[in-house]
Amino acid sequence: MSRFIKDHIITELEDQLRDLGEVLVVDMSKLTGTDANRLRVELGQNNIESLGVKNSLARLAASRVGLEALSPILEGPSTLVWGSDDVVALSKQITAWAKEIDEFEIKGAAVEGQTLDAAGVDKLSKSPGRPELLAKIAGLILSPAGNVAGALLGTGGTIAEQVKSHSERDE
Repeated sequence: MSRFIKDHIITELEDQLRDLGEVLVVDMSKLTGTDANRLRVELGQNNIESLGVKNSLARLAASRVGLEALSPILEGPSTLVWGSDDVVALSKQITAWAKEIDEFEIKGAAVEGQTLDAAGVDKLSKSPGRPELLAKIAGLILSPAGNVAGALLGTGGTIAEQVKSHSERDE
C-alpha cells in the first residue's frame, strides 16, 4: 500500500474517530456471511457504526485524536464499533450479540480515556444506562416533595382538618 493511500486512510479514520469518547473493539473475522450481514443491519438500525480496520493504521489515527486507550486492544482482526445513545446501550447490544453468536468476540473498549478488556465491557453492559440514571435522579429530586404531600394526606392532614374545624367552630 502506498504512503499516499495510507495517509488518506488515516485521515478518514481520524475524521470518524475525532469526536468519539468511547469505541468498542470486536473480532468479526470468524462470523459467517449471514451472521455478519444480520449483525451489520441490526447495528445500523440502532445508529451503531462498525468499521474493519488495519491495526497499525487505526493505532496511528487513534493516537492523533486522543484515543490512545485503543492501542492495547488493537491486536489481531479488529472491527471498531461506536454509536448508539450512550456507551452502556452500545455495550449492552454488543454483549447481547456476543452471547447469541459464539464466533463473535469482544476484545475490549476505550471509554473516557481508559482501556477496558472484554470482562470490563461485560460489566459495563450490566450497569444502568443514561435514561435509567436520569430517572433515578428525577426520583431523588422529587422524593422530598412526595414525602411532604404524603404527610399532609396522612396523619398531618387529619390534624390540619381538626385545626380547621376547631377554628370554624370558634368563629
